[in-house]
This record gives sequence, structure tokens and C-alpha cells, in this order.
Amino acid sequence: MAVPTGQVSIGDIADEYGGSAPHALSEYYSKGNAPGSGEIQVHADFQGTSNYVPISASGGSVSTSGDYKIVTFTSSGTWSVTAASGAASNTVDYLVIAGGGAGDSGSVNAGAGGGAGGMREGTVTASTQNYTITVGGGGSNSVGVGITSTRGGSGQQSGGSGGGGRNNQNGGGHGGASGTSGQGNSGGNGGSGNASAGGGGGGKGAAGQAGGRRTHPYGHDGNGYSPGGGGAGASSNVFGGTYAGGGGGSTNHGPNWGHAAGQASGGGGLGRAGGGTGSAGSANTGGGGGSGASGGASGGSGLVKLRYKFQN
Repeated sequence: MAVPTGQVSIGDIADEYGGSAPHALSEYYSKGNAPGSGEIQVHADFQGTSNYVPISASGGSVSTSGDYKIVTFTSSGTWSVTAASGAASNTVDYLVIAGGGAGDSGSVNAGAGGGAGGMREGTVTASTQNYTITVGGGGSNSVGVGITSTRGGSGQQSGGSGGGGRNNQNGGGHGGASGTSGQGNSGGNGGSGNASAGGGGGGKGAAGQAGGRRTHPYGHDGNGYSPGGGGAGASSNVFGGTYAGGGGGSTNHGPNWGHAAGQASGGGGLGRAGGGTGSAGSANTGGGGGSGASGGASGGSGLVKLRYKFQN
């Protein structure tokens, strides 16, 4: 509610701007269009004014949902803010997702899937300033409104979510790398034993799956040919969508025995078997890259989304 545009009383001003009874005009210096000192002119200084002045901002791709503006950055830029005043809120919801880690090659060893980029969601109190927004490419951090999310780990590398573990040709299995608390999960272990498979990268919603381990002495039971799938991504509570899935691991066995790793939700790349190349993580999801015997693939780029209230 704004102060009326017709006849204005001190009661109308108090209804909009508050104050303590009995009211005096001196309570309302610097309110509406009133000066900070000196003479206040009730009608000229307060007609049609409001105590609700929301955030004003520019930058990014802007959409409207109800009383909120949603700002999306799919590449780096600047978000310029003039803070709210009066009864309006300076609360900003954020979603900051880093670039996913790359999957690695399984040409000699069964390769590991890349971990998803770190995913952080929450609220901050905005102030008047120019915020630098950094949207990380595959394997790079993202930064938004002072919040940094950590890049995903490549195979056997820690990160927002950790990369998966390899299986060496000589039979050793490596553990999956760790994720960052609050941002993601660990990668899956590489299968132990000769002819086993690599683990999947971790995702925001779950750890990567372990690579299959050969149990038959000649490896023909198929267990060793099943790479670990990437860990599941997670949905955003505020913005919707599913992000930050891990990349799948690989096996160096041919397609007659090898099986592609399951593709994780949230943009994680598919792991391959035999001579295949892993699939890249999806753009602007932070998904980890998939591993392949002929080569691993890059992680997906990150994303920054913001939401603020622009009307009451």
C-alpha cells in the first residue's frame, strides 16, 4: 500500500512508514520524498510514495515467476544490484554449480568417470554493488554472490564431487576420490582384480557406483565388464531441474563383453566399453564426463541462478 495520491494526513504517512504515536513529522525525515532536515511538505513529499522499494538489478537472463525475478547466468558476467529499502527484502536465493570433472581414458586401465561440479543452494542478503558472476567451464569453479562452488574431480581426483577410481591392468583397484561436504559426494571405487572395471564419478545426490570386479578366473562371468555408473544428481528446491550428476566409468574390454555404464541423472556423461569414447557432461548442469577406452570426455559447464522478490 502506498500513501494516497489525494489528500494526505499524518495518519496516512504513519500507516505506510510506521512510527510511534503521537506522531510528529520529524519522524519522517528522509522518508518518501522528504528531506533529511528542515521543512516537510506533507502532500508534496508523501503523495503516492511507498515504504516498499524492492531490489533493482540488471545482468543475466531474467524471467518472472509470481512476485519473483529469476536471473540465470549460463556464462560469466556481472549482476548489478541496488539494494531494497523500507519494507522490501534484500534476500536472494542462489544456485551455484561448478563445472564437472573430466572422465579419463581406459585404454590401458579401466577408466574412471568424472565427478560432478559442486552444487550449492541457499540464501544471501544482497547489498548495492556489482557482483562478479563466474560460470566455470568443465573442471573449473563457479562463483555467484560471494558463493564459490568447487570444480568436479577428474578420474581419481577430489573435487565438488570426487572422480571415480581406476582399475589397473595388473589387477589393482583404486578408491574413488572424495567430494566436498555440502557440495557433492565421493566417486565409486575401481573394481579390484584383473579384467575389472572403473568406478563412476560422484554426484550431488549420491556417490558414484563401484566398478565391477571379475570373479571368474578367466573373467567370463561378465562382472568385471560392468563399469560403475555416475552418482545421481540432485534437484533444486527453489529453481527446479536436476543437476550435478557424475560421469560413468569404463572397461577396456570390447563390446562383446563390455557394458556401458548407466547414465546418471543431472547431466552426467555416459561411460563406454571397448573402443568407445565417453560422453561429455551436459552443458550448464555441472555433470561429470564419462570415461571410455578410447578416451574420456569433458565435464559439463556450470550454472548460476538467482531469485529475488520484486513486488509485494
